[in-house]
Amino acid sequence: MLEVIVQVFTDHGYDASSLEMIARRLGLSKSAVYYHFSSKAEMLEIALERALGELERVFDEAESQPGDAVSRIGYIVRHAVLVACERRQYLTLLLRLHGNSDVELRALERRRVLTARLRGTFEAARDEGSLRDDLDPGLAARFTFGLVNSLVEWYRPDGPIDPEALADALLSYVRTGLRLDETDFR
Repeated sequence: MLEVIVQVFTDHGYDASSLEMIARRLGLSKSAVYYHFSSKAEMLEIALERALGELERVFDEAESQPGDAVSRIGYIVRHAVLVACERRQYLTLLLRLHGNSDVELRALERRRVLTARLRGTFEAARDEGSLRDDLDPGLAARFTFGLVNSLVEWYRPDGPIDPEALADALLSYVRTGLRLDETDFR
């Protein structure tokens, strides 16, 4: 039921989605939908939790593991890719929020906190001497999340690459970058 609701929100935008649209797509009456959810805002909040809660869990697990910051970055990136693949429709919804409601504003703040946590992990890696000193940790965090978030646009579960292989490829890219001399792009 929630997946259908998320699809309506994604297709039409949260603000433009009506209970009528949701009920019609589900093949239920509006009162039957309200039997399961108290409001459209609750539907959104539950859907967003499916992405944000999992990503926050990934960060919490990474931070509780022994090892250096680079190991934590690897853990975060690998598991964020897996979350993006497994919960693609929920992440898509999260990435398309506009901040027009309290639920959206809270979700956007949680996203900012995750980006700050990743930036902090990149800062720790820099301080440990494991991160290039010519790359700002804030940019590294945004670039990394940009790569992960882009998966919602093109990754297909029935495609030729599985989530683990995708995580390996993205980790390799994050770890080594392009390794070209800066003059190669001039």
